[in-house]
Amino acid sequence: MIKKVTVKTIRKFKENKEKFSALTAYDYSTAKYLDEAGIDLILIGDSLAMVALGYETTNSIGVEEMSIFTKAVAKGVKRAMVITDMPFLSYHTDIPTAIKNCGNMIKLGANGVKIEGYSEYILEVIKRCVDSGIPVVGHLGFTPQFLNTLGGYRIQGKTQEAAEEILRQAKELEKAGAFAVVLEMVPQESAKYITENLKISTISCGAGKYCDAQVLVSDDVFGKYSDFTPKFARKYGDMKEFILNCAKQYNEDVKSGKFPSENEIFQI
Repeated sequence: MIKKVTVKTIRKFKENKEKFSALTAYDYSTAKYLDEAGIDLILIGDSLAMVALGYETTNSIGVEEMSIFTKAVAKGVKRAMVITDMPFLSYHTDIPTAIKNCGNMIKLGANGVKIEGYSEYILEVIKRCVDSGIPVVGHLGFTPQFLNTLGGYRIQGKTQEAAEEILRQAKELEKAGAFAVVLEMVPQESAKYITENLKISTISCGAGKYCDAQVLVSDDVFGKYSDFTPKFARKYGDMKEFILNCAKQYNEDVKSGKFPSENEIFQI
């Protein structure tokens, strides 16, 4: 019997100083393969707005779209913990709407949700989610949904004072009930300091090697999305070239009459 990764598992990873892995997935088959590969946490990231739907920013995706991808990914996973990114404005307007939107992701198969940013309101949303049985991952440092107020893609926590502020916010998220927090685009030294002073797990997204876990966009890892690749993303494959080569060969075979062959047709 496959042992499911849960909040308790993530906490044990932290206690035992054991690293864990996270990758994004947006469809059934990719999620299935990541799960089979042993990835511990699968994130249905709002990054799918850009890499899967072609939007310019992550802010363009809505709850309805995230719901479709959540349902697809959850069906492909048996072991990994499935976390859904709550999209822009899905939890910002009022508490009842926030709880309803987050709760719907759980109904669709997610094991928890990720909520970006820090404010007294967001702390209350996290508390209410946890009280309602919805596990929450926080997200600090560079928060893409706040791109316009941050003034662009800027590294966060570059000074001791800034790192202390992120740590203060992370401790408040911890107190509110978040079981982990993503640190995005934070200098490695700052992320190390924050990680060492938290009871909950930190997940690095361009925050160096000292966090408790690492997360990347799978399309970057597989070399599928080529419009832009962050500095911190490592390319493990070249799906772009693979797909191009397969499609070109198929195109040639169709036009030359090589496809289909006698083995690929039905006879009377």
